[in-house]
Amino acid sequence: MTEVKRFYETFYPEHYDIYLDISREKKRFHGKTVVIGEAQEELVKLNQKYLKITSVRVDQKKADFNYNDKDEVINIEAGKVGKMKIEVDFEGKLTDTMMGIYPSYYEVDGEKKQLIGTQFETTFARQAFPCVDEPEAKATFALAIKFDEKPGESIISNQPEEKFKDGVHYFKPTLRMSSYLVAFVFGDMQRKLTKTKSGVEIGVFATRAHQAKELDFALDIAKRSIEFFEDFYETPYPLEHSYQVALPDFSAGAMENWGCVTYREAYLLLDPDNTSLEMKQLVATVIAHELAHQWFGDLVTMKWWDNLWLNESFANMMEYVAIDALEPNWKIWEMFQTSEVPAALQRDATDGVQSVHVMVNNPAEIDALFDSAIVYAKGSRMLVMVRALLGDEALREGLKNYFAAHKYGNATGDDLWKALGEASGLDIGAIMHSWLEQPGYPVVNAKVEDGKLVLTQKQFFIGEGKEVGRKWQIPLNSNYAAVPKIMKDEKLVVGDYADLIADNGVPFRLNVGNNSDFIVKYDKTLLDDILNHIDELDAVDKLQLLQDFRLLAEGGHMSYADIVPLLPKFADSTSPIVNNALYRIMTTLRNFVTPDSKEEKDLKKLYNLLSEKQVKRLGLLPKAGESNDDNLTRPYVVAASLYAGNDETINGLHTIYSENSDNLEGISADIRSAVLVNEVKNFGNMTLFDKLLKKYQETSDASLKQDLCAGITSTKMPEIIDAIVDDFENSEIIKPQDLRAWYRNVLANPFGQEQAWNWIRLEWPWLEATVGGDMEFATFITVTANIFHTEERLNQFKDFFEPKINTPGLTREIKMDTKVIETKVNLVKKEQSAVNAAIAKAVD
Repeated sequence: MTEVKRFYETFYPEHYDIYLDISREKKRFHGKTVVIGEAQEELVKLNQKYLKITSVRVDQKKADFNYNDKDEVINIEAGKVGKMKIEVDFEGKLTDTMMGIYPSYYEVDGEKKQLIGTQFETTFARQAFPCVDEPEAKATFALAIKFDEKPGESIISNQPEEKFKDGVHYFKPTLRMSSYLVAFVFGDMQRKLTKTKSGVEIGVFATRAHQAKELDFALDIAKRSIEFFEDFYETPYPLEHSYQVALPDFSAGAMENWGCVTYREAYLLLDPDNTSLEMKQLVATVIAHELAHQWFGDLVTMKWWDNLWLNESFANMMEYVAIDALEPNWKIWEMFQTSEVPAALQRDATDGVQSVHVMVNNPAEIDALFDSAIVYAKGSRMLVMVRALLGDEALREGLKNYFAAHKYGNATGDDLWKALGEASGLDIGAIMHSWLEQPGYPVVNAKVEDGKLVLTQKQFFIGEGKEVGRKWQIPLNSNYAAVPKIMKDEKLVVGDYADLIADNGVPFRLNVGNNSDFIVKYDKTLLDDILNHIDELDAVDKLQLLQDFRLLAEGGHMSYADIVPLLPKFADSTSPIVNNALYRIMTTLRNFVTPDSKEEKDLKKLYNLLSEKQVKRLGLLPKAGESNDDNLTRPYVVAASLYAGNDETINGLHTIYSENSDNLEGISADIRSAVLVNEVKNFGNMTLFDKLLKKYQETSDASLKQDLCAGITSTKMPEIIDAIVDDFENSEIIKPQDLRAWYRNVLANPFGQEQAWNWIRLEWPWLEATVGGDMEFATFITVTANIFHTEERLNQFKDFFEPKINTPGLTREIKMDTKVIETKVNLVKKEQSAVNAAIAKAVD
């Protein structure tokens, strides 16, 4: 696709009146856009895609026009410049791609129904109505919508409904905002409403396939999040309502449409009586993320997509700030350490990764910017560093001023740094540019040289990487006062090591709290000192050691064989985040063994050695009054024990299933996934498969659906694998939004990998037609690369994907993921014998 000139350069929209008449039965709509704005040139360009334009008028006179989908444009011969009113009549189709205006499908009591919703980010508003579909082209929008309405149905949008006349729902004009934030949903919905202290109406909406109680958790979190953000930002929420809407079909996790936030059902609705704490934490952070956007992204919007991080990185940090304030007992920042941090560090170490701030012009490549590990995870890690440097007082003052200066408008990263710098007196932009404008991150080598403690920084790579002399301004966060706050140079001599350790009395450490975006390689002297005092470290300290060990081993700075004997030191930790890091390493060790080999048997013994005491301590089922840490640790150690083939665990889980086989909802959600995996893996047959798949289709409980997917896909039986893969394209069973999870699970199963891999190669055109052009599409490549680790699979991956390398939006992903697999293949070749020897020795 040719690069498209930004249309905002030719026309500044001020207000839209948009009329849509939508037929679900015909899957079509027709409508009219009336836009008032100011033309800068006589040729006015509006965006459209897949619309049929039937007439155009400028100031009530017919105007010549042409349009095409290739450039996503209507060219209008306005014949003049200046203020004007443009009217466009058009027709369009509802999509089944979860973009534009589209139906969500669901069943209630066996009756098939639809909920119609919208997804306009990034560039899909143009599929619903002609507009200048760019973030900077902010305007007010007045929607009038007619649809084939049935008794009991309702419609909601960004603003409250103003009137209903002749079958048309008229909504109040929006505040000034970007086109991608326009939203509406209609159909048969249940709702629950409440109000914030400041009078904002909070609503949660869902289909009637759900129990009413499933809306309660979201209603509470949404209400308290809005109240928190109004206080933290010191800026009122500017709309009358904040509606949260669960859509049965939704490609992403959620979308921050101003006042009408849409969600995948799994990330909004939950059963308050039986949902794991981990799932509650996830749902709460998703809701808080979207509501953080109501200011950061909606009230003030990035000027162009290159500053996407300004929206997403900030919302990603603020979700944790908010939930930490609302639910302090959850220790939600620990979740940040096990989700955002490793995702960022893993992805950002591959040469060729995008920087957080990256230029883009081609609309087809905008979706590729939504790299969750970089724009979300790394970006939020950058802002956590900023928050630590500034403190909350200066951060809040800066944000208040930022919102006041740019509300209802657009901003760039430099605007944010200016506001924060003025509030804090720090040149925060100078520090942050080194992190945002260049990809990657440093490894800081800490060693004792000639009696001196010396630090050096260098870019860290997993696999081959081209050293180009990048340097960062690193907040070192040391536990020694003699170490400066910021390391700007390549090398830093701290001082005499003997004097330093005598003065401090504790082992030397960097990046205390693991909040700065770098990893540390300690020399033997420094590392031995830390390991000799390991019992004095807190949970984050231990997680950080394991995290850095794993990355250093993958980057060739140390050997996995040297890590194996250290693992028992961490096995008795009662912290879920330490167990997360421990079993992340253990999962990687599976790459070094062949299924059913002697080496795998030894690895299973190591799994058992590390997990057995913990499983005995905790038991298989949650206990009344147990700590959150124990509750969150159990799934890690039970899954490890299950992989180890521990008979007590296998039989115990089987008993739990047998006692609840007709009431799967009744199995504790904390352990249900392991129960179902065990049952299918060790006691499975076709009858069980049919039963679980039927349950998967019938239940509306998203958490139970995920557990059933995990269980069903763990089968060892070839005929069941074939039956699962046959259902990949049956949307009556597996919705396209859920397909990636099913594909990934079967691919990760050694007994199903061949079938899943054959399917994606044979059915790529179908996959592209079904989810192509969506920001999730490229992640099918990512999950494939994350699993493959053999030379045979590497060659097959290259044979299949290299011919697609010039596909817009896939280029970077294919190049990077090829490197990801190559790196794993080379690492296994180099270290396999040493690693397996270390495992054998550990279990002797």
